Amino acid sequence: MLGLGVESTAHTFSCAVLEKKGKKGKILSDVRKIYRPPEGEGIHPREASRHHIENSSTVLSECLAEADITIKDLDIVSYAAGPGLGPCLRVGAVVARSLASYYKIPIYPVNHALGHIELGKLLTGAQNPLVLLVSGGHTMLLAFLNKQWRVFGETLDITLGQLLDQFGRSIGFASPCGKNIEQLASSTTNYVTLPYSVKGNDVSFSGLLSATKSISSKSKADACFSLQETAFAMISEAVERALSFTQKKELMVVGGVAANKRLSDMLQNVCKRHNAKFFVVPLKYAGDCGSQICWTGLLESQVKKGISLENTFVTQSWRLDSVKIDY
Repeated sequence: MLGLGVESTAHTFSCAVLEKKGKKGKILSDVRKIYRPPEGEGIHPREASRHHIENSSTVLSECLAEADITIKDLDIVSYAAGPGLGPCLRVGAVVARSLASYYKIPIYPVNHALGHIELGKLLTGAQNPLVLLVSGGHTMLLAFLNKQWRVFGETLDITLGQLLDQFGRSIGFASPCGKNIEQLASSTTNYVTLPYSVKGNDVSFSGLLSATKSISSKSKADACFSLQETAFAMISEAVERALSFTQKKELMVVGGVAANKRLSDMLQNVCKRHNAKFFVVPLKYAGDCGSQICWTGLLESQVKKGISLENTFVTQSWRLDSVKIDY
């Protein structure tokens, strides 16, 4: 079974083709174009959506060519319906609707966050993990129960990805800033004390952001190092508590911030203490990509026939824990 996935929730426009045989999936192609804002600035939804419109046809064509198929070979098309930036979401939805309408292909709206998890399970082999989803749009600890992902902890204000991006922009980096902060942090081991805020199993990063900005004028490297150490320690504490509570023997980290090696090191130590296996999504697929949308659509096609074009939608705030999973 062949599927096409369209991802456009934020700065990335991506199309991917996957083949599903039984429970196994194979990525045949995954092509992306990423909107890069000017240095020191964040994503402007209107400019990002314009970028997606201008690049959508090229990305789609390259995706099909790389997979060595035509649109007529597709069995389904799926698109990211949320959560995300409204103008960006609409571009992906229009592309998917156009293909589904003209070529009479079943269409599936997919929750972007669920896509991160399902692709992570496919690529890592995790079976029943506690999931840490950390990205620009999410910071959540999740476990699956009774056909839904249940939240065991999340951010109370900004996400981990937003923390890194907002601080990075304040010292002159362009979004996404995580990689640049990680590189700068690796150049020092001088820790400056910063606010540490874990409330129950939730975390709060806004105070940490303000405090780190105030020390960055003395040393950007020390600020980056201290920011990472503090934020990742907060996350690790919440993960350790959730592992103890759920008794899960697997931890899987997905989302764009999963690419950070220091975060992985700290979480691996947590897993060792709890005799749990540690899984992290491969670097190439940690960020937003069409593969996560395509694979989730293929899974949903096992139990659903797709929806009518009149019922397709985009929802900027679509909570993952509101999604019923029947496959």
